[in-house]
Amino acid sequence: MEENNPWQTLESEVKYDNNWIRLTEHQVINPSGGSGIYGEVHFKNFAIGILPLDEDYNTWLVGQYRYPLKAYSWEIPEGGGSLNKEPIESARRELLEETGMSAKNWKEIQRMHLSNSVSDELSIVYIASGLIQGISMPEETEQLIVKKLPFEEAYQMVLKGEITDSMSVAAILKAKLMIIEGLI
Repeated sequence: MEENNPWQTLESEVKYDNNWIRLTEHQVINPSGGSGIYGEVHFKNFAIGILPLDEDYNTWLVGQYRYPLKAYSWEIPEGGGSLNKEPIESARRELLEETGMSAKNWKEIQRMHLSNSVSDELSIVYIASGLIQGISMPEETEQLIVKKLPFEEAYQMVLKGEITDSMSVAAILKAKLMIIEGLI
């Protein structure tokens, strides 16, 4: 299969723009030659996820109400990271903000695009270990519940569909494979 772009862009118009996202509508000719529109969401930050893991294989999940879903969600600590900073700096900040923890050891385990059919959002996921408990400092938009649990319980929550956030699912499944293979 060829890797060339089969789409032709005729015209583009920004429909919405704020500090976090830009929505652009493109008038296009699709790969089969038909005309149409394509909406694209450009993210102005990285998506950063952290799976804290202690020496006893406990982890921490963050629970919060997610406005777009109109539902409560259990997730790994996560948030946005400036494109102008090293992603690890944002990971350190997010872990501290949401859980009050800092970590001695950091390992990047995954980079992925979260919804590449409509968005360019890049996610970077880390495992944090050598954890030191401090005081959390959530942002004003966050009303969080933080819970410590055995990693295996978080893994079972993924298998049962109780954790649906894509970064959390990917991080937990990847960590499970790394544990099985003796890489953690």
